[in-house]
Amino acid sequence: MWAVIIIVCVIIIALFLLGISLYFYNVGIRRSKKDFLEVDPNLIKIEHPWESAEGWLKDQPMEVVSMKSDDGLLLKAYYVPALKPSTKTVILAHGYGGAGREMAAFAKLYQDMGYNALMPDDRGHGDSEGSYIGFGWHDRLDYKQWIQYIIQKNGPEVQIVLQGVSMGGATVLMTSGESLPEQVKCVVSDCAYTSARDILTHQLKQMYKLPPFPLLSVTSLVCKIKAGYYFGEASALAQVAKTHLPILFIHGDEDTFVPYPMVHTLYGAAAGEKELLVVKGALHGNAYFTDKEAYGNKLRGFLNKYIS
Repeated sequence: MWAVIIIVCVIIIALFLLGISLYFYNVGIRRSKKDFLEVDPNLIKIEHPWESAEGWLKDQPMEVVSMKSDDGLLLKAYYVPALKPSTKTVILAHGYGGAGREMAAFAKLYQDMGYNALMPDDRGHGDSEGSYIGFGWHDRLDYKQWIQYIIQKNGPEVQIVLQGVSMGGATVLMTSGESLPEQVKCVVSDCAYTSARDILTHQLKQMYKLPPFPLLSVTSLVCKIKAGYYFGEASALAQVAKTHLPILFIHGDEDTFVPYPMVHTLYGAAAGEKELLVVKGALHGNAYFTDKEAYGNKLRGFLNKYIS
């Protein structure tokens, strides 16, 4: 009798845990409007990147381009040329729930330095296909393809910079750990997280006051079944330990959405040349908008070491 009761209780608990995990998968991973971001007090923006450069982008001869991912998704991107022919190109990776055009302020910053800019819509975002958010892991392979696209478009003499903000920062760090062509010269990571598991653990505690175990482990299994990856696989920390590309790490010291200490963990793990910019008083994703002068000066100084 007691054995039956115990078995029934275990089944009920397992079904409850599975149901909650499916809920969190649908909220956080499945492609959908992320309404919770709009009310998160940690995401108050000083100046929205898209709004700040919206007029500028409309005046550019922007080209909408596309490619097929290795797993058959149609992915879109937006290409803004330099003001005069240039061998320098930046590939800009947007954040969680965003879109390529939201990187327009950074495209303008780079155009002012003589760069072409490519702004992809990640899988599951913007005008690209995809039913889930990859947290940078599957995206790293998509960005390898975007790198090849730029080499084909701009020629073998092209010099490529990878820069991303938030999830985009983690994406370019994950990309950096792959085998990349010599045209990729350096990486700029702005407010990246160490891994999908780490950032989801933090958000689960911060937003829902829940411990990570066992909920996160079960949700990770659901993610593997539905989206093809475990949260622990999506690790920028592991990837930077494999790369020897120069990396500029940027973070605001008031960032509580992607906790500020994560940048020091990433910086410590990076195997290649590396630099760090901490912007005082900057919230998540707002380092550039908090101190444009310091950000621009540091960025230009870093790029000039590796881009001719």
